[in-house]
Amino acid sequence: MTRISMTFDLPSLGWDEDFDSAYLRYRRPDHSPARVSRVDRGVCTTLGPDGTLRVSLGGPVLAAAAQDPLRLPCAGDWVVVRTWPDDRLTVEAVLPRRTAVVRAGAGRAPVPQVLAANVDTAAVVESVDPEPDLGRIERLVSLAFASGARPRVVLTKVDLAADPDAIVDEIAAVAPAVDVVAVSAPTGVGLDRLRTWVGPGRTLGLLGASGAGKSTLVNALVGAPVMGVRGLRADGRGRHTTTHRALVPLPGGGAVLDTPGIRGVGMSDESATGLRQAFADIEALARSCRFDDCTHDREIGCAVSAAVAEGRITGRRLASWRRLSGEIARRLRRRTRAR
Repeated sequence: MTRISMTFDLPSLGWDEDFDSAYLRYRRPDHSPARVSRVDRGVCTTLGPDGTLRVSLGGPVLAAAAQDPLRLPCAGDWVVVRTWPDDRLTVEAVLPRRTAVVRAGAGRAPVPQVLAANVDTAAVVESVDPEPDLGRIERLVSLAFASGARPRVVLTKVDLAADPDAIVDEIAAVAPAVDVVAVSAPTGVGLDRLRTWVGPGRTLGLLGASGAGKSTLVNALVGAPVMGVRGLRADGRGRHTTTHRALVPLPGGGAVLDTPGIRGVGMSDESATGLRQAFADIEALARSCRFDDCTHDREIGCAVSAAVAEGRITGRRLASWRRLSGEIARRLRRRTRAR
């Protein structure tokens, strides 16, 4: 057990009446609530009134995780910590999550994994240098919608762009109804906008590829170099800096949750709702097609194909929607066959 003298005010970290109500069944002298800052090989670092603690997983949590891997603690979770007579500390329960960014993982037998828990805003971070990956933005925005948090897009390194406004307009077209903010950590452009998303009791989650600048944003918001940063590789691709999920408290209250650079993010069948919200423009058009089972290819009366022909949506965006929809459908079929 390791204790650090700094203590944390629970409401500042996001504790409220709902979490307190969920904790009532566990309330006893040897139990206390805390928020998970990070998890390393089955050991949680937690933040709470007793400071920063290193806590192992208790039997009830391990038993629950054996039935469902998603019930393992993750950065951002609120947990119940038990202090034993010999001063051992264990996580005895994970309180119900308000939001959860979940990826199915890559491969034919994906294991679901929680990337971030209890974030109020799930910000998709994408660098303008090199060129933004539109398909990745659409995929991550879909996951952000499915999480229950408010999705947003943060474009970093805009000081390297010749025309930042044009890039913002391009991204806004693939993320309709989602705030798109251009940011430059070295110049401070856009940081004030990000600060309005966090504050006492609120958590900002950052999702994106390596080299997108997530750790740099964390350092800028904290006002100190709490996360390591590395430059791009010679080929312009990002280096993996953050290798674990980390919830970092902010001096003025609230927290920011940094996640590792994402290589592959699978869409599970639970992502369907998020996909419909991320592609609300295509979903709305599809409802106007002549046939209910329209595949939006060459059918007569297809409103989606007409929109592509008229330039109202791009063929690339339609292809992305088809690809993600197909991925969800395949995973649903595999899960159905496995029952």
